[in-house]
Amino acid sequence: MGALRDFVADMLESEGAVIEPVEPDGLEVLAPEPLRATMRWPEYVRLGFGATLPAGAMPIGLEGDWLDRFGALLSEHGRFAERQLVVADNVPAPNDPERLLDRALDLPNAVWRLRDAKPAWTRCLLLAFRYTATSDEKRDGLIWLGFNQGTGAILDGDILGRLRTLLANEDWHAPEPDTRRGADAAWDATMLAARLQPLVEHHVRRDLEPFLNAMRRRLDRDRGRIHEYHDDLRRTAQMKLAALASASGEKVEADRKRETIRIAAIEREYAAKLDDLRHNYALRVSVNWTQGLTLFAPVHRYDVLIKRRKGERAMRIDWHPAVRMIEPPPCDWGLGIGRTRLVCDDHLHLTDPDGQAPCLSCNKAWCRACHSAACPRCGRAA
Repeated sequence: MGALRDFVADMLESEGAVIEPVEPDGLEVLAPEPLRATMRWPEYVRLGFGATLPAGAMPIGLEGDWLDRFGALLSEHGRFAERQLVVADNVPAPNDPERLLDRALDLPNAVWRLRDAKPAWTRCLLLAFRYTATSDEKRDGLIWLGFNQGTGAILDGDILGRLRTLLANEDWHAPEPDTRRGADAAWDATMLAARLQPLVEHHVRRDLEPFLNAMRRRLDRDRGRIHEYHDDLRRTAQMKLAALASASGEKVEADRKRETIRIAAIEREYAAKLDDLRHNYALRVSVNWTQGLTLFAPVHRYDVLIKRRKGERAMRIDWHPAVRMIEPPPCDWGLGIGRTRLVCDDHLHLTDPDGQAPCLSCNKAWCRACHSAACPRCGRAA
């Protein structure tokens, strides 16, 4: 329970409490009045976190309502923060930027040219979302998303994982005023929401795929078992009914009516059992934002000129010395996770390959960033 004790100690100290460690695995706490009211403690309390408690200690664990109390104490504190990433001066910039960009940029229908390269500061946004999927079983998970607000790139996969690992092992540095002024402006809420929604859905679906596959197997198993049971009952009743087809008489007629009613009852029960299965296996997924971090990071910025037919546009892409990786190119339509981009003819939008796919109705390729609602030729909805 050492991690829980350290977490509680840091949190109580931030609320103005006086903390003194005691053995084995405990804390002595002198709590101010607001803290006492929230946690329902006396002014002096001794807390224990291990299997063996200090004398007179109150046991603290993950069970009971302790997590709810600590959550009430935290409230909105710590959900969003700003931090400056400090990188050693001895990390050199890539000595062959064009070769680096050639590996980073995959533009099948356009060409590019490097115009400038210089050190810069950028503003990255890292967000954590917690999802809960409930069906016949329950699954919880946490996903992290990252954006470079200076270039519009998605920070995903290895680059995001390395950044998070680095942040977990480095000292915290508040952003300096010059760094804040040198970084690009933050996105507005509308732009951020538009970028977040498809990415959150993609990552949650990907994380839940094993859970969904297991759920489908259980559903198929239960549905097959129910079908087999009721099919046997129905077949038996139909065989009895068929045996009575050539006979006559009052008793035979009564038996025929009874078997007909039995078949109808079996079919109603089978339909009801299937409805129960649908209700039991119905999937409900909720996603909630839990934490965010604005990270001011030093980068080596490349200004790139994209050329498509007679048009051209400028684009920025950053190499991150902290993790020695270059980010994927920005994306005007699509998830923007991979490195392949197609450039449209009209406004030179950079899109995922699906963003310029042919229309399913008229077979004309069109840019979803230019026309997000429908095909401009035939009007088929996107």
